[in-house]
Amino acid sequence: MSQLETPLFDALLKHRNRHPIQFHIPGHKKGQGVDPAFREFVGDNILSIDLINIAPLDDLHSPKGAIKKAQELAAEAFGADYTFFSVQGTSGAIMTMILSVVGPNDKILVPRNVHKSIMSAIVFAGAIPIFIHPEVDPDLGISHGISAEAVEKALVEYPDTKAVLVINPTYFGIAADLKRIVDIAHSRNIPVLVDEAHGVHIHFHKSLPISAMAAGADMAATSVHKLGGSMTQSSVLNVREGLVSPKRVQSTLSMLTTTSTSYPILASLDTARRQLAINGYDLIDRTIRLAQDARKRINKIPHLHCVGKELLNSSATFDMDPTKLLISVKNLGITGHQAEEWLRENANIEIELSDLYNILCLITIGDSRKEVNLLINALQRMTETLESDAVVIEPVVLMPDIPRLAMTPRDAFYATTEVISINEAVGRISAEFIMVYPPGIPIFIPGEIITQENINYIHMNVAAGLPVQGPEDDTLQMLRVIKEQQAIR
Repeated sequence: MSQLETPLFDALLKHRNRHPIQFHIPGHKKGQGVDPAFREFVGDNILSIDLINIAPLDDLHSPKGAIKKAQELAAEAFGADYTFFSVQGTSGAIMTMILSVVGPNDKILVPRNVHKSIMSAIVFAGAIPIFIHPEVDPDLGISHGISAEAVEKALVEYPDTKAVLVINPTYFGIAADLKRIVDIAHSRNIPVLVDEAHGVHIHFHKSLPISAMAAGADMAATSVHKLGGSMTQSSVLNVREGLVSPKRVQSTLSMLTTTSTSYPILASLDTARRQLAINGYDLIDRTIRLAQDARKRINKIPHLHCVGKELLNSSATFDMDPTKLLISVKNLGITGHQAEEWLRENANIEIELSDLYNILCLITIGDSRKEVNLLINALQRMTETLESDAVVIEPVVLMPDIPRLAMTPRDAFYATTEVISINEAVGRISAEFIMVYPPGIPIFIPGEIITQENINYIHMNVAAGLPVQGPEDDTLQMLRVIKEQQAIR
C-alpha cells in the first residue's frame, strides 16, 4: 500500500455510490430522516457516509478489511508497529494504554499534573499512582514536564513499578528528554506510555521535539484532531510491540469503545493520516515559520512576552514546540482570563487557554498569515487600551506536598462517603479530586489523607484568585470524604 491511499474513505465512497437500500441503522437513512434545517446545513455528503459496521465497511472492534488497512498505513506513517483508531478521543486511548498494562495494586509512575482521563483509568484499574512533581516555572506560573532524573530516582525507590507515564509535549508545548526517560525505564523492562495529546504533528518535522514512537516509547495516545486535521473526537493509539501486547490493547480498546462507531470520524482519521504523511512536512514547516514570525512580532509589543527557547534548561524542559504561542500578560497588569475576555469582546478572537498570568494561542496547519495578522493587531490594541493602568503581577507558585495515599483511588472511589465541613476534614481520607490551576497540580486525589497544610495551601491560592477545580462544592466549604465506620456499642 501507498501513503497516497485512503482505504477506509474509499470504501465508504464506493459503498455510497452503489446506492444500497438500507434496512439498518442509523435511522436517518442517508439523511432522509434528519431535521431539514440540520440537513441543509451539514449537507448530504457527510450524512451519506454516516453508516455502521456492515461487512463492506469493516468493524473497528475486529478489523479485517478497510479499517485494518487504514490502521496499517497509519502505523507506517507514525513509525509504530500497530496503530489503533479511537473514536473516544485521546481520553479513550489514554485509558486503553493504562488498562492494558496495569491492574489492581500495580504501581504506575505518573506526573502529578495529569489529565483526568489518566486518573480515571487508574481508578478503573485499581492501580496505585506513584507521583512525580513536574518542574514548575516561577515566572510563568505553570508546570512543565518531569525530569529524567526524577524518573530514575522514583524507579530506584519503587523497583516494582509496572509502567511509566509521561506527558509529552505538555499543553504549553514543552517537551522533556523523552528518549532518556525511555532508556531509563527500558533498562528495567518497564514500558513507557506517553500522553501525546498535543503532539500529533511532531513526528512529521525534524525541527519539532522527538515523537513518542521515534523515542522508542511503547504506547502513545495521540490526538489527531487537535493539531493534525481530522474531526473532533478522533485520535490514534500507537503501539510498539515487545513490552506491550497488541492483542490485549485491541481487547481493552474494544471494551471502552462504542459499538456504534462513527464512520465520518474514522474516515477523517484516514484522510488526515494521508495529508500528514504526504504533505505534512511542508504544511508544518509553513506553520512553524508563521508561529516564529508571530512570536517575534508579539515580543515587540510592550508589556507582552511570548516565550521561546530561553525556557530550555533541564531534562524536563528539553525541547519545545514553537507553534504554541504562550503569551505572558502579567506585565500588562491583567490576568490571562481578562485578556481572553478582551480578545473575545473586542476582536472576536477565541484563544485555546487562559490562566492567571498567560494566554495560549495555537498556530496550526489550518492558519494563514491573515489570522496571525489579526491576532497581532488585536494584541497591540489590547496593550494600547490597557497599558496606562499596567501594574506588574508577580506570579505566586507554591508546590503543595503530596499527601500520603491511605487507600487506592479505586477503593476510595467506590467507598461509602459523606460530606463534611472543610474545617473538620484534617486526617480524613479524600473521596474527590481537588486541584488549583495554575499550575494544575492536584492537591488531593481520592484515597489521600487530608492535611491542614494542604487545606491552608488551598485557601491561600483561592485568596490569590486561582480557580479551584474538582470538588462538588464550588465554594469549598464542604468536602466529600470516606465515611468512617462507627464502633458497635
